[in-house]
Amino acid sequence: MANSVPLHLTSRAPEAPETPYKQYVYAYPHQKSYRLLTDGPLLSELWSRERLDALSLYVHIPFCEMRCGFCNLFTRTGAPEEVTGAFLGTLQRQARVTREALEAKGEEIRFTLAAFGGGTPTYLTAAELTRLCDICETEMGVDLDAVPWSVETSPATATADRLAVLAERGATRLSIGVQSFIDAEARAAVRPQKRSEVDAALERLKAAAFPVLNIDLIYGIDGQTEESFQVSLDAAVGWEPEEIYLYPLYVRPLTGLMARHDKSGELWDQQRLRLYRYGRDHLLASGYEQTSMRVFRRLGSAAAESAEDTSISEYNQQAGMVGLGVGARSFTTDLHYTTDYAVAVPEVRRIIDDYIATPDETFRRAQWAFRMDDNERRRMFVLQQLLESVGMRGDAYRERFGTRFEDDFPAEFAKLSAEDWVRVEPGGLLRLTPEGMARADAIGPMFFSSRVNEAMASYQDR
Repeated sequence: MANSVPLHLTSRAPEAPETPYKQYVYAYPHQKSYRLLTDGPLLSELWSRERLDALSLYVHIPFCEMRCGFCNLFTRTGAPEEVTGAFLGTLQRQARVTREALEAKGEEIRFTLAAFGGGTPTYLTAAELTRLCDICETEMGVDLDAVPWSVETSPATATADRLAVLAERGATRLSIGVQSFIDAEARAAVRPQKRSEVDAALERLKAAAFPVLNIDLIYGIDGQTEESFQVSLDAAVGWEPEEIYLYPLYVRPLTGLMARHDKSGELWDQQRLRLYRYGRDHLLASGYEQTSMRVFRRLGSAAAESAEDTSISEYNQQAGMVGLGVGARSFTTDLHYTTDYAVAVPEVRRIIDDYIATPDETFRRAQWAFRMDDNERRRMFVLQQLLESVGMRGDAYRERFGTRFEDDFPAEFAKLSAEDWVRVEPGGLLRLTPEGMARADAIGPMFFSSRVNEAMASYQDR
């Protein structure tokens, strides 16, 4: 994949970000840049060019008991059992077709990671969760007892019977979206929950003794202060979770949370930056280490140990993601593909209904997709490495692509250096400074290609 000819990937210096909170970069490119293919390639052809010994499985469960005011995920609320049951039936069909495509190469298939996301996977009943695990093991061949796998949950759905299924099947990480331990703040984020319900759910999670417990908190809620944020921070730390995620609040189109902040957003940005720094410093002083803008891991915990596990292949970070379920993405070296995607409630329901009715033959081909090239792979590598606290090794970039990061991204590198958002450490390691890490949601989009930006701009929110 190396290319000895330097690429001119940018033509002008990037403008200074208007806000530190431009976009959360959890995957590149964003799903809004995918487009429907006509006669897309067969999955068997796509996966025949990939390694199959370091795959990861992601299953998207697009159901929740409620929709939070800030949510722009692909999910629907209040799905009856006939819908969830039909969804699992289709998921099983998709899994069989996908496994056949992987097996067409004739090589050993091995999964090293798995995750159930959404939505809220624990919206499914205990019996449905059992069926979901069976599909992953029987149809996809994932040994859930032998690989790390994560499940997202909520206070209302972290019931004892559901958690018992997940514990028995070997789940290693449960992540619960608390957002705030203060009832008034939860209401302000349009998340109707009680502190008593949150504490009861956390008691059940602790009793289930999953190796890693993660608690999600949000900062930037209307009226939130350092003092009120500390209440949630202290409450979270008190449960001794292996991980705590701190998320800045975003207000996006087609979500239930209307902007209640100053029109320019400047005061809100200042509030979020203050709360971020306060939360960061508080967790660092409480025995946690920061691994990215959002992620804090308790020192000496199972989460910190798993983060140091080098057995998980670097390939797994660049390709090798197999997605199941409506809204799930799959990553191969040359193509990222998924299903249709929307945010607006009527469109989400339509897409789920269409997914349930999808024939097997359609599952054999990539549908909505984004074609990767060497330029985009460079950008994906930078975003995956630079936004993490371990930083990006210049020699690793050069070894992979045959060029220097500074030559491929001169304007971005100059901007980051001028703002003191990045430093070059001995050995050529590029690492974000503390202030750079605070602005990761603005730094990430600086590396989006014009092709991705144009595709996202032309995407019609539905």
